[in-house]
Amino acid sequence: MGIYLNPSNIDFQQALNSKIYVDKSMLIDYSNSVIYTEQKFICVSRPRRFGKSMAANMLTAYYSRGCDSGEMFSNLKISKADTFEKHLNRYNVIHINMVNFLERSKSIDDMLDYLGKRLIHEIKKENGDVDCFDWNDLISVLDEIFHEKKIPFIFIIDEWDCIFREHKNDTDAQTKYLDFLRSLLKDQSYVALAYMTGILPIKKYGKHSAINAFYEYSMTYADPISEFTGFTEEEVKLLCQKYDKPFEEMKRWYDGYNLNGISIYNPKSVVESILRGQFNNYWTSTETYEALKVYIEMNFDGLKDTIIELLAGQKSIIDTTTFSNDMVTFETKDDVLTLLVHLGYLTYDFYTKEVSIPNYEISEQFASTIKVMGWSEVANSLKLSDELLKSTLNGNEEKVAELIDKAHSDNTSILKYNDENSLSCVISLAYYSARKTYTIERELSAGKGFADLVFRPRKNNSNPAMIVELKYDKSADSALDQIKKRQYADCLKDYSGEVLLVGINYNKNDKRHTCKIKILFK
Repeated sequence: MGIYLNPSNIDFQQALNSKIYVDKSMLIDYSNSVIYTEQKFICVSRPRRFGKSMAANMLTAYYSRGCDSGEMFSNLKISKADTFEKHLNRYNVIHINMVNFLERSKSIDDMLDYLGKRLIHEIKKENGDVDCFDWNDLISVLDEIFHEKKIPFIFIIDEWDCIFREHKNDTDAQTKYLDFLRSLLKDQSYVALAYMTGILPIKKYGKHSAINAFYEYSMTYADPISEFTGFTEEEVKLLCQKYDKPFEEMKRWYDGYNLNGISIYNPKSVVESILRGQFNNYWTSTETYEALKVYIEMNFDGLKDTIIELLAGQKSIIDTTTFSNDMVTFETKDDVLTLLVHLGYLTYDFYTKEVSIPNYEISEQFASTIKVMGWSEVANSLKLSDELLKSTLNGNEEKVAELIDKAHSDNTSILKYNDENSLSCVISLAYYSARKTYTIERELSAGKGFADLVFRPRKNNSNPAMIVELKYDKSADSALDQIKKRQYADCLKDYSGEVLLVGINYNKNDKRHTCKIKILFK
């Protein structure tokens, strides 16, 4: 048993000891299926605190010859798999967290030299009976020991991409590191499995991966292991039942990551909300405002417009293929948005190629970041949103029109205000604070058409439902007529009570809004 070679299972035991543990052990069933196949090189990238290290510790506990983990896994799902006994504690496991080596090194050369020496030291302690030709050559040592003892190696490399995050502009260091990994792993018969975790996918040069042997599973495409990216909806429902927490509120705060059609929740935030007994923004303890601010302030044509549209609840189609998988090479706004997907600030739908803000927690992170930036016009709209909602609920048509005029004038320098879609974006942003008490749905199929904005009251919210219809250069009355004629209120099937019908029109000649509000009882 060593520190890096064949470590114990104590780190995974710590996860099992925790008050909340969600069984993700069937990831092992997948990794077992690719041992000694062309798919044996796995690179998993996802945001901080999405369980990357826990998964690495679990794989180490299962495969390492340095421990006996049969009892530890006996109550987990993997114990029922056909391959469970076949691979349990049968491999020489090398488990490395690259951050630990980077932090104690002055340069990449120092890091790789120290890493090699530490590994050789442990390998020699355990395999001193093998007459290796050169005990200073790590790859040669691994090869000779494998051929002598016939026990394959499994490499588990956590935080593999820290070099690209900490030394963003040092391309020489990055190249040396990638060359090291390629030499260590590619085309080596001693490798039964290589499992790397990080935030970023493998660095690309042009359109090609720097280590092309790896199969990548990221926030843009994670099949067939999407369910292991975070907590699934079913897992969160069970936690809510067990700890008596409102599922719909949990969903509002922490759901929204779409991984190949599977709904994924932020595991760290779900766990903290249960342990602390409070729904809150726990993202701030992982990432600072500055981390987001740096990227959304970048001067790419259309980036600011897109960020505001996303904050207003819209989606945006992007091309993720041009992203170079680093934190400095940006050619278009889509590259910046793709990075935000990998960092967890946006979610990406592989099938529609659209990005959106996943949940209320992240939406609040964007709003808080914008408030400390120079986007005063957007910040002003967010500040006025409480007053706008209050005025709407009070039926104050003139005040609603006045506040929307203000939101419009604040944002005309950003958004082209020339159709109902751009009007919808500004209105959605103006009603931002309503998300605390309403579920807001855009372009919802309703009655004989599609309602522009539908506000459904959340549980324990006594405010009435609202249907908002927008018109461009027509009249607020015509908006109300459309709501009634097309029976938009029918979309509120499970709701009974007061419904506010809100018609808003923008007159392009005088650049003013008008508002009409009627009450419907359902």
